[in-house]
Amino acid sequence: MFKWDSVFEWGRRASDREAPAPVGRVRDSLLETVIAHEGIEVLYQPLIEPKTGRILGAEALARSSIADSAQALFARAAASGLSERLSRLVQRKALRSAAVWEGPLRDLRLSINLLPEDISRDGYDDWLLAEIDAAGIDPTRVTIEITENALLVDQRAVADRLTRLRERGLRVAVDDFGTGYTSLAYLTTLPLDMLKIDRGLIADIVGGSRDRIVVRALIQLARELDLAVVVEGVESTGQLGLLVEWGCDLYQGFLGAGALTHEELTRFVAAAHIEAA
Repeated sequence: MFKWDSVFEWGRRASDREAPAPVGRVRDSLLETVIAHEGIEVLYQPLIEPKTGRILGAEALARSSIADSAQALFARAAASGLSERLSRLVQRKALRSAAVWEGPLRDLRLSINLLPEDISRDGYDDWLLAEIDAAGIDPTRVTIEITENALLVDQRAVADRLTRLRERGLRVAVDDFGTGYTSLAYLTTLPLDMLKIDRGLIADIVGGSRDRIVVRALIQLARELDLAVVVEGVESTGQLGLLVEWGCDLYQGFLGAGALTHEELTRFVAAAHIEAA
């Protein structure tokens, strides 16, 4: 049985209402019901400063009992034409949750993931700014993460939307950096604040000289472009030691913490503050 969370009990928007699945898509009644009843859980993976261990932010991640992972959940949504509804629900819940964070979480930044369809859609920037205003969260606490695929439709239009969002105080990060083919080209044309280096690039930086050279060069490149650097998938102290040496700004990974509930995040951040003091 699904329960409404009173914190998120607002009226269903026009974009959230049920509609027939697009032609060629298979209707997924269970997922429709989960979305309609806001039965998606939002967890948070900490963004950690390598040198000090301080927690400076957290990335919102979707979870549901009907899928093994966020990737599987969104793949299921894509197959049934529910991607937009699912994405907007997760973003909305994350914004409204972070807006009322207290205690050790009060000043944490929130990172939310955007689908390529989100940022490439006309009016998305208006929708997001309206949600931020409705949540009552300071826009300067919000980072939006886009992937390279978001640029394949209309890079100029995407750049315009990102510029407008940055003018309101949001930061823009490129997620999964290093997995595509046009990364270097858009670094000079898009309004960006941060690069998130993909976990696949750092898996062998301790033992593999080529991987080590590539990651170190990417961090240096970001520095030259005045971009912050987040490294994903850090799982060993050896990896962390190299990232500290190279000047990485933040990291995520199981060495620090996986995806946490609100309560777990509160305890984790509080403990980190005590250690850093």
